[in-house]
This record gives sequence, structure tokens and C-alpha cells, in this order.
Amino acid sequence: MSELFDAVDALLASRAVLPPPAERKRLRAAHGLTIDEVAGALKVRRATVSGWESGKTEPRPPERDAYARLLDKLAELYPVAAPAPAPAAETVIAPEAPVPATFTGVPDPSEIRPLSTGPASEAADMTETENTQTPAPVTAPAPVAAAPAAASRPGSTTRSTTSSSRRPGARKAAPAGGTDPRFENGPLAVVDVEDGKVLAYCVGGLVLDVPAKSLPPLVEWTLREAKLGQPKLSGPGRPADPLLVLTEAALERYGLPTTLTAQERDAGRIPEGHKVIKQLTRADWRLTKRGFGPWARIYRPAKGSERQCVQLCIPAWNALDARFWGDAAQLPPAELARVLGTFAMRVMTPRGSTAVTGLELMTALHPPTHAVRDEETGALRQADTKTPGSLGSDPVDCAPPEAPDGHPVLNALDLPRFHVRGPSEKLFEEAYDWARPMTDAECTLRFLVGLDVNMAFGAGANGLTVGLGEPTHVMNPVFDPKLPGSWLVDLSHVDLSHVKVGKEWVALDGSLLPSPFTPKGDRPTGPAWYATPTVAYAQELGYDVAPTEAYVRYDNGRYLDGWYTRLRDAYLATMADLGVTTDLSPEDFLMAMDGYKDRDPELGIVITAIKATIKGGIGKLRERPRGEGWRPGERWRALERPTWRPDIRAAVISRTRINLHRKIVKHAAFTGQYPIAVLSDCVVYAANGPSPLDVVPYRDGKPLPGGFKLGVNPGLVKHEGTQTVLWGEEVREKFDAPELNLARSIKDGTVSTADNGE
Repeated sequence: MSELFDAVDALLASRAVLPPPAERKRLRAAHGLTIDEVAGALKVRRATVSGWESGKTEPRPPERDAYARLLDKLAELYPVAAPAPAPAAETVIAPEAPVPATFTGVPDPSEIRPLSTGPASEAADMTETENTQTPAPVTAPAPVAAAPAAASRPGSTTRSTTSSSRRPGARKAAPAGGTDPRFENGPLAVVDVEDGKVLAYCVGGLVLDVPAKSLPPLVEWTLREAKLGQPKLSGPGRPADPLLVLTEAALERYGLPTTLTAQERDAGRIPEGHKVIKQLTRADWRLTKRGFGPWARIYRPAKGSERQCVQLCIPAWNALDARFWGDAAQLPPAELARVLGTFAMRVMTPRGSTAVTGLELMTALHPPTHAVRDEETGALRQADTKTPGSLGSDPVDCAPPEAPDGHPVLNALDLPRFHVRGPSEKLFEEAYDWARPMTDAECTLRFLVGLDVNMAFGAGANGLTVGLGEPTHVMNPVFDPKLPGSWLVDLSHVDLSHVKVGKEWVALDGSLLPSPFTPKGDRPTGPAWYATPTVAYAQELGYDVAPTEAYVRYDNGRYLDGWYTRLRDAYLATMADLGVTTDLSPEDFLMAMDGYKDRDPELGIVITAIKATIKGGIGKLRERPRGEGWRPGERWRALERPTWRPDIRAAVISRTRINLHRKIVKHAAFTGQYPIAVLSDCVVYAANGPSPLDVVPYRDGKPLPGGFKLGVNPGLVKHEGTQTVLWGEEVREKFDAPELNLARSIKDGTVSTADNGE
């Protein structure tokens, strides 16, 4: 009989009820679990769990029963919020349900840096970093519709308006299903004044009446009545603070200047003695160390779990840098609310510049600490140890070769004054900037075609194992491609004329290829410091490596996976809204990309901001001094952040450069075509035709495995631009530079040194 019971139990387990794939992912993310953690507990591969969450596959016994049990327990902890009753016809339009974002909270003033002192400083450490892997299906929000035209201006007779304390009895829109009722009006509002009335424009066309006469009451109203903010982005995290964007009219209404003086722009803030700051002080509000600048944070110390913090964004003070936000600062309030709201719901509520936001997103997905329950009192408290998988709360000094010039860790080396460190002393992992003269055969072709890798550097972080803790110094180590670190090794023996492509050795013209080991594409001449992906690629090409020294990190993990996924989903969802989807044929993709931003310029701004968030976030991992009277050998403010990690930046850039070189080598082995220029994530080839299809080989509709492929997914390529071979020769002759990098100008043919944020 027991055997029959066992058989019945097995039969029941084989049909264990599971929630839909999207709900499986939601439950895992709500508890802060990674796919790797679930896979480890169920003793299956990571790809297996990913397939369950995407709906591609279904679990089988015995894993199905255990998986169902896990999801049942998580569903008890994180039930889906029941949708509120539908609003009556006269109620206002409900804002679009925000995607869970991150908590910003009341910051520790010691962790906040002053604002950058000029436009150039924001791009100083930026480097775009993306990946070659094809992602799972898009799981980002549904397409974001434009705000209703009638609701875009407050004078419209059909404008949807919700009163706050001015009309306490007014009915408000019901939150969309599953939306946290605390934040039913969305993550942010653009505050404007028209006809003497202060109005707050929210996402989805919602407009709120604002009763506040001065800034302190505006902050109070935002926290108590506006219902702005976002749910937490990760299990251990906390909800995001509301963001108010003040137009010039709102600045005048609340006694703030509409423009900053030259001295205030340099300082990044208005003077401490300004009357508005005095008003805030009298009302017991505080400012962070960055002061009252383009991105100001106004807060009171937290009391228990209650957070009291509001962030201000002031476009008139250059909070929305045109290099990264286009003409967003000039948009009307409703349209600006749509742009920033879409970005906030798909990425996170902006915390400052796109670079700052990119870095804050990393922390939001891996909070340094987490709440634990006191066994004696049952109360929740913050853990003293760091959250597993995070960088913790304390900064970590980098290894000497990873340190930029002037870092205090170099003081112990007692280097001669004005000494310039070379590759054997300093880690040089940077993006490509390489070009060569065209061959005679290439000069007979008609066109130069540029290919650009989608999200190349940011997605290069996907699946990358990086260090989470301090480096360990090792002499004469055995190289381990799975161990993140910096390695001193001689790779000058790697000959690109004879390399392995897959499992086979192939013969190439190495003189027409950039070296994968240096940013300028020069072949190494001796020992140099490299990040793990670079050394691993030398092995992949078929050559032995023998490091003499290394700084490795035994505490490591895939810290950037969630960061990449969040930004990838935001990018793909927004591109889909613009008509560029992941299922297009190469020909249809090229047609869809033609003028795609013009179809919805506001969403075009969102795409630009998403890409800038990727670039800036990676760059901020090695932020340099921003003035402040700093001198070489002294610490600077950014070093006090746990996220000041030049080793992680180097690893991402290394892997991205290697991913691109791998495609170039496979393309050369398959087609005999070699690039004439490479700049960051753009590659230029000479071709007989003007289209990328004249460069990228397709056979029976299928691309070269591991080579270039046209499409919107990260790691695939799009058309950067086409010029004639004659144009290229004329430009190089004009500047008397046979190796001028034509990739820099291939997009529109304009040769310029203007700063475009790249």
C-alpha cells in the first residue's frame, strides 16, 4: 500500500500548480533572491531557472514540487496587491503603474558628493560598457502612451485635476492593479505655475493642485499628501523618495533664482545664506553636503522606519544636461513628466546626473545592509554585516596597479617625482581607439560602413564575475579565468596571424587587426597588467599565459547582472515603443531604425538617457577628484564610497573590448574582411555597398555564429553610418593623418573635436 501512496504523491507532485512565469520572477525578486541562489537550492542549472521564469520550459519532478513549495511560501510573504475599485467617471486619470524602482531614502550626508562643477566634469570618467549576449524576452512595462493632449496644459477644460489639502474631499484616481497605494500618483511630479495656480504634473496625464505657498510647505505636502515615490527595487531595499522637478515659474514662485551666477555654477549650489535655505532651516529641514544645487535633497533624520526626504530637480540650473537628456529641459511640464516618469518607472527615479543614477542603481539592486529580526525583541534592525552579493558599507582600497595617478595607495611605492607609470606598473584597460591606413584593395571599394554594437559596454557587465571585497597579492600565480583580478603577464608572444577560432587554428593577416590587449591596438612589447577577461582571451586564442604577479579577489560574484538586466529591459521596452522590436528580420530592422527617434521624440530622449546611465555608471566606478583643493597623494571624496571600484570598471571594459575583438576575428576568418577603424563600440569596414548587409554575412537568413548580427538586442549591431571611400581618403589627406580614426566621423561625415559626452 505504501508504494501506491508514493506513486500517488509522485503523480500529484508532477502536476504541482505553479503561478505564471512573470509571477515566478516577481516573487523571486521580491525576496531579493538571484537566479543563481534558486538554482543552487534546487540543484539545477541557472539557465533552467531562467527558462522557468521566461516560460520557455516547465519544471519536472522532483524539482517541480520543491519549486512550487518555494513559490507558495514567497506568495504568502509577498501577495499581489488587490486592485482598488474602478474610479467613477468624474475621477481623474490614473497614472500608469510604475515598475518597482529603488529606495533612495534619507542619505548619509557623508556619502553624498558635491555636484560636478561644470559640464565637462560629468563626462570625464564616462565610458560606455555593454555586452554581446542575447537577452531573454523583454519583461519591461507595456508601451508608454503619450500624455493626453488635453491634460498637457492646465488651462484645458478637460484637464484631469486632483486637489490636495485645498479640497480634502476631492476623489483621487484609484491606483492601477498591483500599484503600491502609498505611491499611487507615480514616482515624480513637475511643478509649474500658470494663472497664479501651482500645479504638479505627474505620469499618465495626472495633474494635482498644490496648496503650498513656500518651499517648506511644498516639501511637507509632497511627503504627506502627494502620494509620490516608488516601491523598493530589491528585497533588502527600501522605497524611493519622491522627486519634484521645478520649472522656472515654480522657482520664481518659491523665491529661488531662475539662473545661477558663474560663482554659483562653479560651486554647484546657491549660497548657504539664501533666504529659502533659511526657511528650510527654520522648519527643521536639512540639506545634504551637496547643498542646494541642481539636484538638491531635503530631509529630516529618519524616525524608525519613517523616511522623510524629497529630492528636487532644477532643469534651469542644468540638472538635465543636454548631452544626456537632449532638449528635455525645454519641454512643457506634462511632456517633461512623461519623459522623466518613463525613465523612472523603467530604470529608477533619477538621483542626479545620469552617471550618478547609474551608480545608484547598482547600490539599489544590492543594498549594502539588510534588515534582520532581533531574536529577543522580534523587532527589525539593520544587519552589521554586508548583504551577500553587495559591496558592503565600507570602501575598499584598490591594488597599486589599479590605482589612477595621484591615488594615496601609490605613496607607499616611493615613486620618483613626475614618474610616468608604464604598462608594467599600471592597469590600462580602456575602450578601443584604433585605426590603420586602407589597403590598395580596400581603396578600390566604394563605401565605408560603420557598425555600432548595441549597449556594448553596459551589457558587457552581464554574467561578469567581479570582485566584491579586498584584493589579495599573489606571486607567480596559476592563472584562473574564473577568478577576477589584475595580472602581470607577458602577452607579446600572441600572434594574431595564427590563432584559434573555436577549436580550429586559422591563418589571418595579423597586420590588419588591432591587438586585443591594448586600447590603441598596438602589440604588447613585454609584461603588462591586465584584467582577467583579457588574459583569458589570450588562452582562448590558443596561447599559454604565465603571470608573475597578481592581485586577485576571492570574494566575488556577478554583482552587475541585475543592473544590466534592469537597463536592458528598459532599453528594449522603449525601443519597442518606437517600433524597433526584437523579432524583426535584418532588412526590417534597418528600416525600423531609420529615423526611429523622430516617431516619438520624448521616448527618443529616454533612450539617450538610458544609454548615458550605462556609460556614466561604469565611469563613476573610477571617479577622479573634482577640485576641492585636492593634491596628488591625498584622498578625495569619491574614495569614501564602497562603489569606488576601478577594478570593476577595468573588468567591464576589458570584457567588452574582448567581445568586440572576438567578433572581428570570426568575421575576418569567415569573410576575409578586416576593419579599418574601431572606436569604442563602433567598427568601420570598406564594402562594395552602403548597407550593413553588404558587410554582415547572412546565409539562408542566418548570421555567422559568434560574429556580427543585425538587431536591437544588446551585443547585436545597428547601422552607425556610411560614407564613401573617397570621403575617407580626403579627410585623412586634409588632416595629414593616414591613421585618423574614421569611426569617430562615420555617422554624419562631420570631423569635429566637440565634446559629445562619449
